[in-house]
Amino acid sequence: MKTASGQGRDERTAGPVGRGGTARLIISAACLAAGALVVAMVAGGAANPRIIPGLPDQGMFTRWMLPVSKLAMDVAGVLTVGLLLAATAFLPSDKGMLGKNALGYVKAASWSALAWSGAAAATLVLTVSDTLGMPVGELLAGNELTSFAGQTQQGVALVLVVLFAVAIALFARGAITAGASAGMLVLALITLLPSPLTGHSSSAPNHGLATTSVAFHILLLALWIGGLGVLCVHALRGGRHLPEAAARFSRTALWCFVGVGLSGLFSALARLTSVTDLVTSSYGWLIVFKTLAFAGLGVIGWWHRRRTLPEIAAGRSRAFVNLATGEVLLMAATMGLAVALSRTATPPVDAPVDRAFELLGYPLPPPVSLSNLATLWWFDLFFAVVAAALAGLYGAAVVRLARRGDRWPVARTLSWFTGVVILVIATQSGAARYAPVLFSVHMAEHMVLSMLVPIFLVLGAPVTLALRALKPAARRGDRGPREWLTVILHSRVMKVVGHPAYATIIFVGSTYALYFTPLFAAAMQEHLGHIAMTAHFLAAGSLFFWVIIGVDPAPHALPHVWRLLLLFVTMPFHAFFGVALMSMTTVIAEEWYVQLGRTWGASSLADQSAGGGIAWGFGEIPTLIVVIALAFQWYQSDERRARQADRRADAVAARTGGTGDAELDAYNEYLARLNKSDGAG
Repeated sequence: MKTASGQGRDERTAGPVGRGGTARLIISAACLAAGALVVAMVAGGAANPRIIPGLPDQGMFTRWMLPVSKLAMDVAGVLTVGLLLAATAFLPSDKGMLGKNALGYVKAASWSALAWSGAAAATLVLTVSDTLGMPVGELLAGNELTSFAGQTQQGVALVLVVLFAVAIALFARGAITAGASAGMLVLALITLLPSPLTGHSSSAPNHGLATTSVAFHILLLALWIGGLGVLCVHALRGGRHLPEAAARFSRTALWCFVGVGLSGLFSALARLTSVTDLVTSSYGWLIVFKTLAFAGLGVIGWWHRRRTLPEIAAGRSRAFVNLATGEVLLMAATMGLAVALSRTATPPVDAPVDRAFELLGYPLPPPVSLSNLATLWWFDLFFAVVAAALAGLYGAAVVRLARRGDRWPVARTLSWFTGVVILVIATQSGAARYAPVLFSVHMAEHMVLSMLVPIFLVLGAPVTLALRALKPAARRGDRGPREWLTVILHSRVMKVVGHPAYATIIFVGSTYALYFTPLFAAAMQEHLGHIAMTAHFLAAGSLFFWVIIGVDPAPHALPHVWRLLLLFVTMPFHAFFGVALMSMTTVIAEEWYVQLGRTWGASSLADQSAGGGIAWGFGEIPTLIVVIALAFQWYQSDERRARQADRRADAVAARTGGTGDAELDAYNEYLARLNKSDGAG
């Protein structure tokens, strides 16, 4: 019997050989990762730190077992992501149902997630031992562990990893659909983030850039390393659909390679003060070695795309297995270097002793002015990536339609890129630098992101463009990007989210809930909280205006008169919100603004009142734009219905010999009868 990959081997003999090769690969990768970890810790000085007499010491066991447990946690997390990615995206499904190999990988993900939770629990215990300088034996005898887990960022992060990993392990036992596997993949990617984001990135001088770059770095590395590892195991076991899975992974790996390189560069820039730190510090040397390994992986990936993918398509997978095995081993060594890097002290930074610098990641800016808003730009990596993705994907889709000979309205393209440009200005210009400092600038940014940018993005009809530009899956019944988009649009969740009532409540209610509860103060204290808050503004506005003036198909289509009525009912709530801010006698998030120590400009209360005035008066501009867009859409809808009625009338006239208009035909028949009766008389 021949395998589906065309290798001509007996499936009954491929299994044992594959299992032996898989075991050798796993053992080799584990040994290489552990060896790289040991060498890097010794070279970086983390293995033999300076112990000051009289101060607490965690002991040799914690010093070595903590990085080992972190490495085990990272490997288990990456393996879980890789297994779920292979089952969801690499291997074909049949009308949403997972195939035999995919089901096996989902079940394996259950066990790897369980190991992930166990390694995270061990890391939690050892982290407490390392932080408090207590041996593990003494630590377990007291109550320090529970206090650390519930009251510190690192403790809460590791507890979340344990809980989420256990949830993945439980859900994976009964998952049989691609949708369930995709949901667990998203949860696994989220579970990767809490632990690394509370390490060096949170204490870097430019912690905003460091935090965002580390998040992108971790996610892309997990997709890249995990996907390749599982694909290599799939090839060793003689699994089915290898050519198709390898081609899909190759496209994913290319984007991961680019993203990992850029995010790693930004992460290094956030921690190093100069280029000389690369050769004058242990941390810099580890970055150099990691960069060399990354370059080697890029060369191997290029060779994959050039030579081994055609060989797999021709039924010769041995070359791919040999090269992929070497790539997996190099990735394992890179993971060991990464863990050692997290245990190595970063180069000292000569930062000013300033509370504002600690909170913002940059010195307090000078007094606000139009020139400062226009010149003091601040790079926000997250929204820079969002803007680049929005512009790049939309532009690529338009180009694909043009090459195919299809037309796409120029007005929609201009509208989309207008929204992207405004998004860049709101998140990268001086407004982004002053938004955490002045409530009035923050409110202006809020209004632009929630009530102006979404209007232009929605009028660009991105979903319609994607459905026209994306190609259907090559295999019937499988799910490619176009099929996934269609499934999401017709899902029950989208029916709830796309309901006008839900969109209106989120658009209006979230504003009141954010500013009149402690949520705003909590979000301002953390860079990730500020990103989440700003992203929510954009998402809530896009959802609401999709319901009002959306060109894309929606689960609940409203008549134009109801859309206009919903707009006029909703907008006054923003005016009421602005009036409420102007009437307040207390400062929202007062502790945050006090810590910044701003000595110029109006008081925090007066600035908050100015922010209320912006919220009160800003709604007129978006309302005018929406009314114009609605009137134009209403007119086009009437014209379209009139043309459809004319076409139906012409069709009826062609069949019956009349005009196609029932009333006009009846009247003409009446006149004909009268004329006939007059002629007879």
